[in-house]
Amino acid sequence: MPAVDLVREFWRLMATNDFDAVAAVLAPEFVLEWPQSNERIRGADRFARMNREYVAHGRWQFTIVRLFGDANDAVSEVDITDGVQRAKAVSFFTCKNGRIERLVEFWPEPYPPRADRAHLVEPIEPRAREP
Repeated sequence: MPAVDLVREFWRLMATNDFDAVAAVLAPEFVLEWPQSNERIRGADRFARMNREYVAHGRWQFTIVRLFGDANDAVSEVDITDGVQRAKAVSFFTCKNGRIERLVEFWPEPYPPRADRAHLVEPIEPRAREP
């Protein structure tokens, strides 16, 4: 299965909010890394537990903004919300033998534009989402 299809299935499974089910697409040696906070999670069990224990106000919803890749690697930009909290994840997936082996994920924090460049910029309109 091409990496893009595998990652699309990953996000579909995440949207069920049954985080144990996501193990179906994770390799036994799965590793998730969050470079911004210097954290690493090893294994599907810890990944599922982390998602179950994360404080949420409702069901998590995942909207793929863009997804591209090749046979073994894929990158996704996904908007995430529980109805109250909103976040964006930029995720780099490494796949092997039809499973996700490694995920390196960045969670950028939004910030207001700088006033000193207001004369050079324009607001970005929301992009259309992937079907």
